[in-house]
Amino acid sequence: MNYLAHAYLSFNHPEILFGNMISDFVKGKKKFDYPPLIQKGIMLHRAIDDFTDTHEATKKAKIYFKQDYGLYAGAFIDIVYDYFLANDSSQFPDNNLASFCDETYQQLKLQETLFPEKFQKFFYYMQLQNWLYNYQFTDGITKSFRGLVHRAEYMHDSSAAIIIFENNINELKKYYDDFFPSLKEFSFQKMNELLSQA
Repeated sequence: MNYLAHAYLSFNHPEILFGNMISDFVKGKKKFDYPPLIQKGIMLHRAIDDFTDTHEATKKAKIYFKQDYGLYAGAFIDIVYDYFLANDSSQFPDNNLASFCDETYQQLKLQETLFPEKFQKFFYYMQLQNWLYNYQFTDGITKSFRGLVHRAEYMHDSSAAIIIFENNINELKKYYDDFFPSLKEFSFQKMNELLSQA
């Protein structure tokens, strides 16, 4: 999953949120440099990614991007899922996405001294450009696709991804609808399991 989903699936737990959001920037045993609750957030992030990658709906959704982007198809679907989550009134009723995003940034900044080095710059732009909030817009998704291509070693053009997304948005939405409730349930159970461990 992408960053909005990882924030949302931290269920308002500050340390879990922090670990969940920095996980991609913490490799291997480096997770043990962090306090236990943050470690659990890192583990939750990885469990969410595994669940997402192996879910049948995700496997089907990836097919749309596979021909043009190969192994990166899953990364594009992660961003697509954030678009649908940001626009999901059952998850963000009463237009409370903006306040959720603001609270997420504030919670992360409270532990800024623990940011992994590469996450510092990443978070600066995430907040400055309000990525989490802007996932609800096609323009925000377009910028995310471009950012993904820019960071990848073997991709140079995101234009095909944008066309794929726009031409297949209704089908991709069905995969999100099929997938996200089960992911939310799994994530909540997994977080409670991790928190119950010594």
